[in-house]
Amino acid sequence: MAGAAIIPGAVFEAVIVPHRSLPRRGLYVLIGLVSTLSSVITFFCWRLGAWPVIGFNGAEVGLTLLLLHWHAENAFRESEVLLLGESGLTVRRSGRRGRTEERMLPVHWLRVVLEERRGRVPALLLVGHGVREEVARALGEDEKRDLARALAAALHRMRNPVFDNPQLAEVPDPTC
Repeated sequence: MAGAAIIPGAVFEAVIVPHRSLPRRGLYVLIGLVSTLSSVITFFCWRLGAWPVIGFNGAEVGLTLLLLHWHAENAFRESEVLLLGESGLTVRRSGRRGRTEERMLPVHWLRVVLEERRGRVPALLLVGHGVREEVARALGEDEKRDLARALAAALHRMRNPVFDNPQLAEVPDPTC
């Protein structure tokens, strides 16, 4: 969920990507298995004299492989990034078609709210003065709760900084 800081001075960063049950390597293995199995079936049909199967099977496998590849490439583009910095909280979304949208939210009155929805995963909302933005739609319930806690803690640390000033530290009394 979190990665290396994209902007310097970021207090908090979360990179959210939808769950993918099949990584790229698994997709290529699946494509290889479908192609191999289809080739074997086509070969046996050809040997039995059913040569028209070659064209239909080739078209079917070609379309299947094209759709698998198209779906995977679009799915790997989708992401959401939350960046909390001194200037505000940036929500950057990249869609399946590669379109990116960015929204800057002021953090002064921003709250993190988990809105419970009966029978569904709760919604993670950023609520503030005139702002109501749902984020992390792709996450499950446990991940949303973890993200809500982490983001709320980061907002709290940002609003209530702890200063470590050695000049204000108590000096031990040398007479004791």
